[in-house]
Parts: sequence; C-alpha cells; structure tokens
Amino acid sequence: MNRPHHLGDLQYAIMRVLWDEGEASVARVWEALPGRPRRALTTIATMLSKMEKKGVVAHRAEGRQFVYRPRVSEAEVHRTMVADLTERLFQGDVTALVSHLLTEQEIDRKEIARLQELIEEHRRKERGHAR
Repeated sequence: MNRPHHLGDLQYAIMRVLWDEGEASVARVWEALPGRPRRALTTIATMLSKMEKKGVVAHRAEGRQFVYRPRVSEAEVHRTMVADLTERLFQGDVTALVSHLLTEQEIDRKEIARLQELIEEHRRKERGHAR
C-alpha cells in the first residue's frame, strides 16, 4: 500500500497496540492504551471502525466481538507521516528537517554517533547502486 496514512494521536496509539500485539479486541486495545483519563470503550470501537474504513486495520469476528489487526506496517505509517511532515513544514527539504532536529532537540553523543553511522551506511549503499 503506497497510500498516505494520516493518523491522529488516538489512531496512532491504537495502531501501536495492534503492532505490539498482532491483533486485539476492542476491550484489549482499550486496556492497553496509555494515558489517563481513559476514553470510553465505545470511542475506541468507533475509532477502530473508522480506521477500518481508511484501510489501516481489518477485523474478524470471534463470537460476538471483533478482533482487529493492522493492515499497514509501522514502517509504512512512519514513512508517510514523516514525508507529510517534511512536505508541510519544510517544503520537502529533508536537510531542513534534519537541521531542525539537530538544532532544536537535545541529542547526546551516542545519538550523534549513531546518526553518523546511518549516514555512512547510506553512502555505502548509494555507491553500490552507482556502479
């Protein structure tokens, strides 16, 4: 699926539960959601129904309850949400996004080292494709 996946905070939290558990009933999703105060169980059921219409989750019936599972991967959602953020806030300029993160966030030496490793890994892949 290459469609963009625009998820609100609650939808993303629900997806986190489904990615972690593989599949879950409405009640299980409700139990696993972080934060207080809790939203109503019916709110979670309604949200899952809306998410199914969007194509990001699917359900199967188990007795009288629905058990939901993700239809999109966490990586797909991250990819489309970050691409949307980059486009909306930085006019598609990835360098501006990274520059913002480096200057506006506290990043420790380990994180900087890891970022340098990722950049070098990316460069190696690019050189391999250039051949």
